[in-house]
Formats: sequence, structure tokens, C-alpha cells
Amino acid sequence: MQQTRATEFGTGLFTLLGIAALFFLVTQTTTGNDFSDDEAFQITARFQNVGSLKPRAPVSMAGVTIGRVTEIEFDPVMLDAVVTIVIENRYDQLPDDSDASILTAGLLGSQYVGLQPGGSDIYLADGDEILFTQSAVVLENLIGKFLVNRDSDDTE
Repeated sequence: MQQTRATEFGTGLFTLLGIAALFFLVTQTTTGNDFSDDEAFQITARFQNVGSLKPRAPVSMAGVTIGRVTEIEFDPVMLDAVVTIVIENRYDQLPDDSDASILTAGLLGSQYVGLQPGGSDIYLADGDEILFTQSAVVLENLIGKFLVNRDSDDTE
């Protein structure tokens, strides 16, 4: 009888701690921006393919997170994706000829925007657009191209 009561108490405590941990994770991942509008500036970049990039994805330069993706929209006129990025004001000296790439963290990890600095003396300002971009590498497309090329080599 005593062991059953201890087992039930342990199971209930474990379940309660699991729910508390889940609540903590949900509140940490669904909060707003990491910084307010007066602490950041907004820029945009156009990509042919954003892959699985999502809002709130990090924006990094030299491995350091300097901002976040805030919005991803489709432009029906240019037929590409417009990614809106918010960058902290302390990183306001990004050359205007910098380039943006959609990269993957690890082999199958989440995607993020990586910035490479250019050499210009003019810096990106609020509302500017990054002109040099490289779209996401979609693994399914690479596998499909590999299989098609392999099949064509086998038929020769």
C-alpha cells in the first residue's frame, strides 16, 4: 500500500514538472522581438527560394546573432520572396553591398540568414534592401538532380 502511494505521488510530480517545463518553453519561444523598435532598424532582402526559413529565425554575421527575421512575404509582381529583417542598432555599420544567404544549421537543422560584409563605406539604413542574395539550398532538389544525372549516366 505504501509503495503504491509513493509511485502515484512520484508519477504525479513527474507529470506536473513536465507540464511546467512545457509551459516555460512555450512562453520563451512565443515572445515578441528580442529588442524594441527604437533599438533596431529594419531591412529587406529578396530570395528566389527561402526553403524552410521561418519568422524569428536568427540573422547572423561571423557566427554572431545580430538580428531576427520578422516577416516573409511573396511578391506577386517580381515572383520572389521578400524577407524582412530587424537588426540591432549597435550593428548599424553594415556596408550596403553586403550579401545575405539562407544557410542551414547543421546537416538537417533549422535555417537562418547569414550576412557577409561588403567593402562599401556606405552603410545600410532603416528601410534599405540587400541587393546581393543567395537562396536556400533545397535538399530534395539536390537529390533529384543527382538521381537524374546518375540515371542518364547509366543509360549511356
